[in-house]
Amino acid sequence: MRKLIVAEFISLDGVIQAPGGPDEDPSGEFRFGGWQVPYNDEAIGRAVLDLFSQPFELLLGRRTYDIWAAYWPRIGADSPSHPIAGPFNSVRKHVATHRPDTLDWQNSHALEGDLANAVRALKRQDGGYLLTHGSGDMVRQLLAAGLVDELRLLIYPVLLGRGKRLFGDNAQVSAFTLAHSTSTPSGVLITRYVRSGEVRTGTFEEVE
Repeated sequence: MRKLIVAEFISLDGVIQAPGGPDEDPSGEFRFGGWQVPYNDEAIGRAVLDLFSQPFELLLGRRTYDIWAAYWPRIGADSPSHPIAGPFNSVRKHVATHRPDTLDWQNSHALEGDLANAVRALKRQDGGYLLTHGSGDMVRQLLAAGLVDELRLLIYPVLLGRGKRLFGDNAQVSAFTLAHSTSTPSGVLITRYVRSGEVRTGTFEEVE
């Protein structure tokens, strides 16, 4: 069974809304769009390229799909400043949407029926890992269904106070192991968490 990896740019208080620019997602009167940009550097670029270094397919919510579909097809596959353009445009894209007739980006198709069941079926198929980025509403449903195998979080040293957050109250209780972490010169933590089973509890008296 192939893995489902969720990759996110995330603030210290869990916000993932509009990291890349003010027009990306201003819903809810969010006014901090582009909060990721001042911290961008070569270390972050390497982390992003590493994420796409193995065969993958994209699993996207509709809002993220529309943002990407308006941008990436305009970028040439041989663009030196956008080395992921080629893979993004060519890979298969699975989209959670109620408007399947409007998926115009190359190699895109709509998930059918219940989201959790559709993703379970995808995970049983052969192929590269399933990669989700952004897509907050969909990711919260996947976390609630216990379908996320890895979290690749780039944690930025900002508190945004409001905005769409990655984790909801209905996420399935799960333990994760920190498989990798490093920091950039600007203070961004690059982390990889791998699902490792159930949450264990205890008391301090037990270890005395």
